Amino acid sequence: MPARRWFFLPILTCCVLLYGQNPEDGLNLRVETTLVQIPVAVTDSSNRFVLGLQKSDFHLFEDGVEQDVAHFSGEDAPLSVGLVFDESGSMDYKLRTSQAAVAQFLKTMNGGDEAFLVEFSDSAKVAVPFTFQSQEIQKALTGIRPGGLTALLDAVNLALHEMKTAKNSRKAIVIISDGGDNNSKYTADQIASLVREADVQIYAMGVFEPTLSFGLTPEEISGPRLLSEIATQTGGRAFAAALTSDLPSVAARIAVELRNQYVLGYYPKNETHDGKYRKVEVKVAQPPGVSALKAHWRLGYYAPEQ
Repeated sequence: MPARRWFFLPILTCCVLLYGQNPEDGLNLRVETTLVQIPVAVTDSSNRFVLGLQKSDFHLFEDGVEQDVAHFSGEDAPLSVGLVFDESGSMDYKLRTSQAAVAQFLKTMNGGDEAFLVEFSDSAKVAVPFTFQSQEIQKALTGIRPGGLTALLDAVNLALHEMKTAKNSRKAIVIISDGGDNNSKYTADQIASLVREADVQIYAMGVFEPTLSFGLTPEEISGPRLLSEIATQTGGRAFAAALTSDLPSVAARIAVELRNQYVLGYYPKNETHDGKYRKVEVKVAQPPGVSALKAHWRLGYYAPEQ
């Protein structure tokens, strides 16, 4: 079993816990600070971002108990981003558009932002460690030759480990893959626990074959669901591109979402250092004249342990 205590806080949400994994079972990282920060993206019924909300518009709950929002920000802040790029054989004809999607995303990086690149096929590797020079990542991507199987879960694990050296407090991992894992040492349950504990938002750009499932393994068929569950746990999202030509616009959408978030910080009223998982819920007041709002946030974190 790989080392389990590498990561920070959690940033994430899951429609359902990945494959029934209990958040209190195994691979538990413990939070060292009492300040909990929750990035929140708010959209209307047309999926447009809603800006200009105030601290009073948000109500935040931990295990059902309302908390006092001590820190509030609606401003863009520097990002530390990890790009996790699938170079397995299944991505062969999707490679050029996937590279274009990453290039589109990198165009949105600001001066204080940093990024790294993890590539994966049969195994995962850090191709470019954290850098403020996005051209280093683009250069590395031009040398990719697709082939081999897909160790997606191992790549997510490696990216979480690399994120330990991030210089910015806001962190995100962006996965570019068709989502089918068939060669990882880590299991879905183990990664479910790790991403629940990590202080990182995870987004996914998925390139899927919804009508061509003949000959695919169960793992490959379940790829879209796997990417969605991993992302949703963190308060991020998975965006499906039915056509490879959609990928650059998906990349731009993820970049815009990361730039248009509120960050709520609070000191938990429950000061017990019991190491248990605590559920977080965010409610947003409905302003008059605005269509129904929807919020995305991380669902919980592990409390400190004595």
